[in-house]
This record gives sequence, C-alpha cells and structure tokens, in this order.
Amino acid sequence: MNIAFFGSTGKGALRRVAVVDIGLRVSTLRWLCDPSRVGKDEVKTMRNPLFGCMASALMTLAATPALAQLQLPAPSPAAKVSQAVGVSEISVEYSSPAVKGRKIWGELVPNDKAWRSGANAATKITFSHPVTFGDKAVPAGSYAIVSLPSQKGWKVMLNTDLGLWRGGAPYDASKDVASVSATTTEIPARERLTYLFTDTTDTGTRLDLEWEKLRVSVPIKVDTAAFAKANIAQAEKDAASMHMSAASYLAGTAKDPAAALKHADAAVAATPTWYAHWNRANVLSQMGRYADARKAAQTAWDLGQKDKNFFYRDQVSKALAEWKNKK
Repeated sequence: MNIAFFGSTGKGALRRVAVVDIGLRVSTLRWLCDPSRVGKDEVKTMRNPLFGCMASALMTLAATPALAQLQLPAPSPAAKVSQAVGVSEISVEYSSPAVKGRKIWGELVPNDKAWRSGANAATKITFSHPVTFGDKAVPAGSYAIVSLPSQKGWKVMLNTDLGLWRGGAPYDASKDVASVSATTTEIPARERLTYLFTDTTDTGTRLDLEWEKLRVSVPIKVDTAAFAKANIAQAEKDAASMHMSAASYLAGTAKDPAAALKHADAAVAATPTWYAHWNRANVLSQMGRYADARKAAQTAWDLGQKDKNFFYRDQVSKALAEWKNKK
C-alpha cells in the first residue's frame, strides 16, 4: 500500500494521500460485499442482496472525508505584478522561491546557463500593446522571460514558448523575440525572488528582478501618444456610428427630424465619410429639404468613388436623379 508520511509536501504527497483514501474505500467496499458476512437466513430474506450491499457501500464511501483536498504552503508560491503605463498594461506572473540560506548566484543559479527567471514553470510577461523591451521592438502578447546570468553581464530574453521547463521542455533560442543586455545592481538582502516595476511614467517603466543581494533591470518603453491617438480615432468612429444610428431612428420611427438632423450633423463632424453624408442626405430628404439633400448626396457620391466599399452606389445614384427636380 502507498502511504503518505506527514512530513511529505507538494503535489506528490497529495497524490499519495489520495491513493490511500481510494484504497481504504475499495477495501471497505470489498468487506461490505463479502458473502461470508451474511448468514444464510439473511440471504434468503433479502430480495436483492447485491442491491443492499451496494447501497450500504455507497453510504459508507460518501461519508469518508475527501483527503485529496488537503492544501499545504508551496515552497515557491505563485505571484503576479502588473503596471499601467499610459494606456497600456504590463504584467508578470511567476513563482517566488526563497534563499533559505543558500548561495544563489553562481551556484543554485549557475552562470552562463539559460534560467527560467523564477521557479516551477516559465515566468510569463504580458504586454497589452507593442513595447520596446530594452532596445528591441516587441509585439503585444505573452512571452516567457529567460535570463542568462554571467559575470560578464546579464542577458534577458523574451521567448514565445510559454511551456518552457514544463516536463523538461528545453529552451530554444530561435523562438526569442528579443535578447537584450540587462543592468545589475547590488541591493540589501531580499529573501524571496520578486519582480517590481519602478520609475514608471506615461511612456515607460523599468522591470526589476530582485533576489538575494542582486537586482537585474531592463527598461521598457511604450509609444503612449500613438496608442492614445488611436483610441481617440476609435472613439470618434464609435461616436459617428452612434450618431448615424440615432439619426436614422429619429428621422424614421420616432418622427423627430430636428433631433435627427443634429445627430446627422454630429456624425459628419466626427467622421466625414461618404456614409455619414449619405445618412445626412436621407434625413434632409425626409424633412423635405431636397436641395440640401442633393448637396449631401452629391458629397457622398464624390467620396464614394474613392472607396471600394461604396456599397450604396445604386441608392445614391437613384436619389440624385429623383431629387433633381424637387425643391
């Protein structure tokens, strides 16, 4: 029988406890269903001995505590840190080992050998937007942080393989999207490995790894102005779409042409596309202002000639012809 000692820790111990628990349940089931325990007279009076046996067994098993749910402290607990940089978000997920009186650099973590930059699975960094990591451009996404400690100077790599070190998966440098030099600084002793974001501004931050008496740092830059402008443009586009929908509803179903025209004008002001002008032309026509409607439709027609997705071409052409003689 596989027995878990009280000094055992980790997932292996939990599995052994589960094995003992399952073994006890199976033994109980066999004992309850042993025909030698039931007298001949009792068997004769039972309409279904097997059913009675199984019912008793199930009740017994249901009452057994689920020892497999036991939780114990992890030697390297999971941790996560995140930082907003302008309109971007950067986060690091890692396991945090302790020094425990050991010499870390050059021994537990050897020099000149790829290291997972933490414990257990690979340390993961996630960028919501493209960044400049060190001096390398990196697309938005999630990457494994791989370090190369050396007395000649540290290297920090970002690798696309998030499964590194799981089941012995080896590090493959061909999957790096960035490999940069890092700066190292001596610091007061820190027992547990920790990631920090420091010196954060609207356009950048510094990623620090601290453990034992060493800090390893890499600067991260973000083009916040470009992302903010893109957000503004998207907001204007969304606003224009909202105004056009409101104009169509108010002019048609709600029969409120004055309010509809305000939204149609706002849509043109936000994004003066052929579609916005065509939307305004329709509102004006429903108000009986055909001269203004023709002007708006003509603008829509002229702009539409430059757009391969001018999918209302026939409708605009027909409207221009119909409104030509209307005042």
